[in-house]
Amino acid sequence: MAVTELAPDAPTVAHAGILRRQTPREPSARTYARSLPVVPVRARGLTIEGADGRRYLDCLSGAGTLALGHNHPVVLEAIRKVLDSGAPLHVPDLATPVEDAFTAELLATLPAGFAAGARVRFCGPTAADAVGSALALARTATGRDRALTFTGTGHDAWTAELSEGGGGGGGRTVPAALLLEPVQDEGGVIPAPDAWLRAIRRITADRSIALIADETRTGVGRTGAFWAVEHSGITPDVMVLSQAIGGSLPLSVIVHHPDLDGPLPDGRADAFRGNQLAMAAGAATLAYVREHRLAERAAALGTHLLGKLGELALHHPRVGGVRGRGLMIGVELVAPAAGDPAPPAPALAAAVQQECLRRGLIVGLGGHRASVVRLLPPLTLTDEQADAVLDRFADALDAALALSGPDAPPEAAAAPRAASAGPRRKEAGLSR
Repeated sequence: MAVTELAPDAPTVAHAGILRRQTPREPSARTYARSLPVVPVRARGLTIEGADGRRYLDCLSGAGTLALGHNHPVVLEAIRKVLDSGAPLHVPDLATPVEDAFTAELLATLPAGFAAGARVRFCGPTAADAVGSALALARTATGRDRALTFTGTGHDAWTAELSEGGGGGGGRTVPAALLLEPVQDEGGVIPAPDAWLRAIRRITADRSIALIADETRTGVGRTGAFWAVEHSGITPDVMVLSQAIGGSLPLSVIVHHPDLDGPLPDGRADAFRGNQLAMAAGAATLAYVREHRLAERAAALGTHLLGKLGELALHHPRVGGVRGRGLMIGVELVAPAAGDPAPPAPALAAAVQQECLRRGLIVGLGGHRASVVRLLPPLTLTDEQADAVLDRFADALDAALALSGPDAPPEAAAAPRAASAGPRRKEAGLSR
């Protein structure tokens, strides 16, 4: 297909100047800015307009935060309503009409068996704050210290949270909690098998281990169900919710079984846990997704995208796998090497990302050695937009493969890539 979104030879002065100034000011820990030299100035839905005058189809959606895409009218209206009302913008733990509306809408979307009697605890604005609070809650309720999680999850970045209280188990052998993502996103878009999740639920229940489901990335319709745990039918003890629940603004909560209720011993009374604008935007987002059945829409579109990408993979042996659930999709790229599994191809994945960007398509990377191209379009994606995403991705893949050449040498040897056979267990906070 003819592509009209190729980058201009010379970016605008504003675009180039902002990028030039950004580099010395920001640390090397930058992630998206390092691989996506885009300076957004306007955005709506799937589309971002950059300072360079180009338009991009955004399939990152703020790392999954923008369930309705950029600047959705219902979100903007909810924010304006609070601003125009003169209501306080931040009041931790105090009951407000805005908080009441948010918690009512949130509970209405949760699985019925879990919502009945559940407690909603507002945390600091980040998912890491909520994960830390969930672990502290489980430790307090069980009197144990250890926590289990899995390799390849977003929790790897939160080692400090996971290791709090670790090592003080006094010889205890049963952990306080098991923390998991129903679908690993940054780990390579790996869905946990439903039967496996049900087995994990039985094991944790039998041993009085709190099962914490981290729905930071998977919640609010992203995987084709409103909450990803609904695919397997399990009822966790705690759900960690963030990102999309704030309607594009910072917000995180944990929702937990009433038996776990109680004060946290580590002083987790985060100051920034009463963001009224985020609660208003979040309530509007939750209601819109529910009323317009966008989870079902995500399931149908996800099936379409996965099918088309699977067909593409049949013609490209360096596509090692296509997987995902709903509108959380990963395309794994591998090196041309003998053996099974083939080693990951991070250089090819990076080349595909850059070729996508040249064609006006923003995608992310993840998985083992960043060899998986991640697609997280908004739930408001149209059929026409989905086809445009597929066309641009196919062109970008062809271009990247042409640059690499058919006889390109294998990339640096690496351990076998993360497989879809199931996550591997990792124990946090305790030496063996």
